[in-house]
Amino acid sequence: KMLAEKVEKHNTNVWLVNTGWTGGSFGNGSRMRLSYTRRMIDAIHQGELDNTEYKTFDVFNLDVPTHIEGIPDDILWPENTWDDKDAFKTQLRKLAEQFQQNFKKYEDETPKEVIEKGGPTIDF
Repeated sequence: KMLAEKVEKHNTNVWLVNTGWTGGSFGNGSRMRLSYTRRMIDAIHQGELDNTEYKTFDVFNLDVPTHIEGIPDDILWPENTWDDKDAFKTQLRKLAEQFQQNFKKYEDETPKEVIEKGGPTIDF
């Protein structure tokens, strides 16, 4: 609640940056290149993402930039980095279900609109 109040009061953007695994599960994918992570952070700090185009990642209701200079566009959209699209959807569903299960312990103290807006939504 306190974080939400501070974000709203100071009109702050919040960024989620993948610094971990991409392109498949462990053994199939790889770590996100450090140069890409650094470029993402630089773009955030330099305000490059303030007026760019975004696409909504529906399951987690996240707005993802469609382009950041210096990073291949496919890297920005998780599914595009996976060769096996069915495996991606399986892992995505599993992650969403784990998130929902873990969040149950906070449901009583969380406003309903936060849960509805924050997802995840599993409709695939």
